[in-house]
Amino acid sequence: QVQMVESGGGLVQTGGSLRLFCAASGLPKNLYAMGWYRQAPGKEREFVAGIDWRATWTKYSDSVKGRFTIFRGNAQRTISLEMNSLKPEDTAVYYCAAKENSGIIQRPDAMDYWGKGTLVTVSS
Repeated sequence: QVQMVESGGGLVQTGGSLRLFCAASGLPKNLYAMGWYRQAPGKEREFVAGIDWRATWTKYSDSVKGRFTIFRGNAQRTISLEMNSLKPEDTAVYYCAAKENSGIIQRPDAMDYWGKGTLVTVSS
């Protein structure tokens, strides 16, 4: 059974930083990539950042490029997201997700496994 658990969310002021963590278990041995997505109130879920499991590439949405950094942890099936220079528009529930087979990761519906999310609130 696959379990993906996010942590590290919270309340932060504009310009502040947070680091999110995702620990997964039960994922297939041959995993293609993992990533972070977010969903703000009243909006669709959107791609934030992704990394392939061999850590040969990373991808970012334009809205977070230069401010957020995705890392693959040393422990099996863990990733984190370092978020700097946070803005009120970054407020959302952040989800960790994983994809088994190669393909586009920028589409949330392309991901196979999901966590339940962690809330990030950036106050102005």
